[in-house]
Amino acid sequence: MSASITVIGLGSGDPEQLTLGSFRRLKEAQQRYVRTKDHPVVGWLEETGIPFTSFDAVYEAKEDFPSVYAEIADRLIAEAKSMSAGQIIYAVPGHPMVAELTVKLLRERCPAEQITIEVIGGESFLDEAFVRLGFDPIEGFQLLDASDVNAELIHPQLHTLIGQVYDEFTASDVKLSLMEIYPDDYEITVGHALGVEGREQIVTVPLYELDRISGFGNLSLVYVPANSDESLRIRTFGRLHEIVEILRSPGGCPWDREQTHQSIRKNLIEETYEVLETIDDDDPDHMREELGDLLLQIMLHSQMEEELGTFSVYDVIQELNEKLIYRHPHVFGELSAEDAEAALQNWDAMKAEEKRRKGIEPERLSALSGVPRDLPALMKAYKLQKKAAKVGFDWEHIDSVWDKLEEEITELREAVKTGQPAEQTQELGDVLFSVVNAARFIKADPEEALSQTISKFIRRFGYVEERLHEAGKTPGTSSLTEMDRLWEEAKKKERR
Repeated sequence: MSASITVIGLGSGDPEQLTLGSFRRLKEAQQRYVRTKDHPVVGWLEETGIPFTSFDAVYEAKEDFPSVYAEIADRLIAEAKSMSAGQIIYAVPGHPMVAELTVKLLRERCPAEQITIEVIGGESFLDEAFVRLGFDPIEGFQLLDASDVNAELIHPQLHTLIGQVYDEFTASDVKLSLMEIYPDDYEITVGHALGVEGREQIVTVPLYELDRISGFGNLSLVYVPANSDESLRIRTFGRLHEIVEILRSPGGCPWDREQTHQSIRKNLIEETYEVLETIDDDDPDHMREELGDLLLQIMLHSQMEEELGTFSVYDVIQELNEKLIYRHPHVFGELSAEDAEAALQNWDAMKAEEKRRKGIEPERLSALSGVPRDLPALMKAYKLQKKAAKVGFDWEHIDSVWDKLEEEITELREAVKTGQPAEQTQELGDVLFSVVNAARFIKADPEEALSQTISKFIRRFGYVEERLHEAGKTPGTSSLTEMDRLWEEAKKKERR
């Protein structure tokens, strides 16, 4: 007789729901296994003289559920292949194809092991949930595992059942995930042992009390009713995409409909700098708002392309996700990176490999390629110098940078003496480029350094204006000597 495993569903917990055929197969079997005896039907069957060998001890021996399920599958396969086993029965709670990972593993592995597997269904906890909680899944329904619930999976417009809520700790994790979407006092329902006479409990509580009620176990679930309230969808990315699509539609906003990539090009730049300003000010509340404005620009540009059929924002997200995974082999692959420098080397290597896959030979590209032409000049100079330095085109020591800077300043002074504007501009550019070199050698970002100095200048000049205003003056009606005195005063105050 060839090796075989028959999987039988024990139903949701009421012995009355066990089919006559399943009962007969269980009674006639010589080898009976059950994933856990913590199920009402198992106790009833053993009382009728149908004993089981359970895998409850495996739960105690293993550290996590995946290891438990793998061990159970290993043991069942080994037993089925042994000469003495013949046909064996494996019974599981509920329906074998609903939230039963051991059955999934057996279905994946048995064909390769030359083992025949038969699955006999049973009433699942879903059947009782639909009846006892009173909703129709055709209205829109999702089933989630309590161990894997997160805000991204939750869709408020769908009826949501969360199974495998074994204990208060799991309930607490579920509560925190749901609170990412729902208000703290949102009413949810907890069901214990649905359909099991004498054990069923259905309790409706505000969300914040989810982990404060008792009775959680293998037959517990959480039900979140469907709700189309706008306030619940307003936190979802899908709603954002929908809003932008409406704004650009024929019935949307006339201004938004008229915009093109070019017409809002400057908005993208402005919003970026407004975000940078909130970072410099360490202003999280304002940063949240400005990041939203920047995201809107990305959404609008993506929506324009979606209307043309070229790509959507979801394509943008997919490409970004793929890039992040591919360029971090030390996180998502087999490589390692002990520090930031090693991680950056991995990034550059994978970036070069991407180019090769696109038919581009990185070795034949200019060492200066990849720097956006529209970057602010100071930032662009910094990036170009870094790229040149990577291939060895660099000063060996900062002393040479000082020499070069002094040389350029001397040439600028000479150009100023001659009075030729074009030459003066060129020499000034050389001085600035040399200053960027110095910044790079001391590992300072010149753009950031200049921004800090600008902020300092605005702050000190504001102090000068304020003191002059108190004296009934303005910068235009005061002397340079007086303003310089107030400037030095502002500097002293900053040092205190």
